Amino acid sequence: MSAALADRTARTAKPPFLGFGLGLRHQHYDEILGGNPPIDWFEVISENYMLPGGQPLRVLDRIRECYPVVMHGVSLSIASTASPNFDYLQALKDLARRVEPQWVSDHLCWTGVHGKNLHDLLPIPYTGEALDHVVSRVQLVQDFLGRAIVLENVSTYVQFSNSEMTEWEFLSELSRRSGCWLLFDVNNVYVSAFNHGYDPHTFLNGIPADRVVQFHMAGHSHMGTHIIDTHDHPVCEDVWDLYVAALRRFGRVSTMIERDDNIPPLDELLVEVNRTREIAEQVLADQPAA
Repeated sequence: MSAALADRTARTAKPPFLGFGLGLRHQHYDEILGGNPPIDWFEVISENYMLPGGQPLRVLDRIRECYPVVMHGVSLSIASTASPNFDYLQALKDLARRVEPQWVSDHLCWTGVHGKNLHDLLPIPYTGEALDHVVSRVQLVQDFLGRAIVLENVSTYVQFSNSEMTEWEFLSELSRRSGCWLLFDVNNVYVSAFNHGYDPHTFLNGIPADRVVQFHMAGHSHMGTHIIDTHDHPVCEDVWDLYVAALRRFGRVSTMIERDDNIPPLDELLVEVNRTREIAEQVLADQPAA
């Protein structure tokens, strides 16, 4: 096989099923290194390890010896109209070379303006012009990294009046045209559906089943009139119910628990990891084999 064909095959092959994982957080380093907890894989926040050295990287190297890892970024700003940040992309590529993740993901959003990172995942208009732009940016990033990337739907609190299609239509067409894979954040769909008054199952059923390679499960803060995606609570029952529907729609997809604040002891998060496993085993056992 030629080098060019091998590269093309690697970029178009669907990533493997990893099982049921957890977001790696520094509060749990010692427990993980000392106990080999029953977690199938870890997701790391890319920017936390895009460093020339130091303790975080040394810990990650040790964890990587024992567990598969995926990289999940928050600053790629794939929908930005600013010039690509090649220093950022090079640091991301260097980390991927070191970690050898199963895949590299980020969010369908923009995160800054005038060279300033706003540290937020900001929404975009779902227009044909925006789609053309994001497709070109995804292709540029994938060419630079030498791999297909995975993009996640974000929680949103406002919508653009000039959108020409739904978010799920935009994501579907983006994946088809660019070759990127999709990270289906179950909680984000629930949050956005509540905030904008649509049925989350409509979003779920609008995404092509063969393009989803990962699920996120997380908690949120319900404010009564709206929901904020805070990742500081356990997963609520409505989101667990939507996870069941997602499994029926997408099948066996790598799933992880995402917790970013009010982080509890590892044992508490393992309860949620185990619940993803138990629900998936029950739902998928009831389905006929493909």
